[in-house]
Amino acid sequence: MAIPLGRDRYFASSMIERIHIAKEHGGPVGSVPEARIVAGKGIEGDRNFGESRWVGQNLTLIEAEAVEEIAANFGVELDPCATRRNLVVRGVRLDELVGTMFSIGEVVLRGVELCEPCTTLADHLGWDAKKTLDVFRHRGGLRCDCLVGGVVREGMAFAIPVEADPAGN
Repeated sequence: MAIPLGRDRYFASSMIERIHIAKEHGGPVGSVPEARIVAGKGIEGDRNFGESRWVGQNLTLIEAEAVEEIAANFGVELDPCATRRNLVVRGVRLDELVGTMFSIGEVVLRGVELCEPCTTLADHLGWDAKKTLDVFRHRGGLRCDCLVGGVVREGMAFAIPVEADPAGN
């Protein structure tokens, strides 16, 4: 289903750089070249698929630039996969998408809230919890609800705004 975006605004060089899925809670995260996102449920095959314990649990995004900056500032190698976020994106400021509907291809998402770091992230990175919370605060990504599903692929660009809520919310 195509959603008319009215006056589309594409982020000049925005794109999905990587797609991550973990099949079970606490399990390893792997990269895939494409994934199916289901409205109200998230990424098929991911640990959080169909979970609804909190808003924004459908999908998480993180900026590739934030991961690179953190790694450079601390002199560490940091694979974006280690952040456990579903989509690693480049060329878009995720904090600007809180409260905004946007699309990636046919998928329509609503940015719900910043995805602040937690001690689980520290455990997976093998870092001190306080260091992890400080380093990733306000750079941990974005939690999104999926309003319209579809397939996302590495290299796809973002478009905003979506003028009408296709889910009627």
